[in-house]
Amino acid sequence: MARQSKEAGQVLTRQRAKVKEPGLWKVLLHNDDYTTQEFVVWLLKTVFRKPEAEATVIMLAVHKAGVGVAGVYTRDVAETRAERGRQLAEREGFPLLLTVEAEDA
Repeated sequence: MARQSKEAGQVLTRQRAKVKEPGLWKVLLHNDDYTTQEFVVWLLKTVFRKPEAEATVIMLAVHKAGVGVAGVYTRDVAETRAERGRQLAEREGFPLLLTVEAEDA
């Protein structure tokens, strides 16, 4: 607490606002029947900066479960990476769906 002096010997105190950490958001990859596994691995390596082995594990999880987490970031970063992934998939002619949701959801 910071203190400020006031006339007549009174002391005022001021509460400092605590800065809240930004929430984290997941970028989700959704499985489809058209996007190749090779493209998904390439996307995970390129956009989400995953090493080859981790990208392959994520791709297989998406393939088996229907959805998987590409990464967890602050909201702006998550939305930017999801949009970049959508753009690259569209450019290559794939209907890959990437969504963003709050980590605690």
